[in-house]
Amino acid sequence: MELLASPEAWVALLTLTALEIVLGIDNVIFLSVIVARLPPEQAKRARQIGLLLALVFRIVLLSLLVWLIGLKEPVLTVKGVALSWRDIILIGGGMFLIAKATHEIHAEVEAAHGEAEAKSAASAFFWVIIQIIVIDLVFSLDSIITAIGMAEDIEIMVAAVIIACFIMYVSSGPVSKFVADHPTTKMLALAFLVLIGVALVADGFKFHIPRGYIYFAIVFAAAVELFNVLARRNRRKKVK
Repeated sequence: MELLASPEAWVALLTLTALEIVLGIDNVIFLSVIVARLPPEQAKRARQIGLLLALVFRIVLLSLLVWLIGLKEPVLTVKGVALSWRDIILIGGGMFLIAKATHEIHAEVEAAHGEAEAKSAASAFFWVIIQIIVIDLVFSLDSIITAIGMAEDIEIMVAAVIIACFIMYVSSGPVSKFVADHPTTKMLALAFLVLIGVALVADGFKFHIPRGYIYFAIVFAAAVELFNVLARRNRRKKVK
């Protein structure tokens, strides 16, 4: 009740929720790309499972505040750079994103869909869920450590995470459909994943790339692609 009556708590909640939503953009892009080749029903289920896992991981990690803070302590030194467990996880997650996005780009360019179609639906669905779990862990860790630095009350952190995950769930469906309906948009989303992966690896090696630059590039490129989609639609209407 004290938190509900505190203006500072509401400001902290709004600020942290906005930050969690922005940080969740990476998650939504990855989910949209990774479920694109699944049948519609399986794609919807994979998105639901992925976002539910994202919520669970974030809440579990919030309950381990002391352990999370300890993740920033150096455990390894590479060429004069002290790395913590957080850094190692970010580097590993970033490299996974780069490798996954590069593999998908290669498959799109070479039109290599035969291998994916040859796999059983259950196997493909299982592999998608495994990849979602891996990347959810990476994004959750970064998101929660940021939340710890911004708010003092765990109730505010949990509320912000729940609101952000709900908004991610609502937006993931339309984003996934748009990516599936427009192949060039999927290629753009894969390029975003490479960019995000590079940023995660750089963060792990203590070279911080301001997220504002990355999100500006994403918004600008997405706006250009939107104009391209509208132009193609208008050309098709004129031909008809």
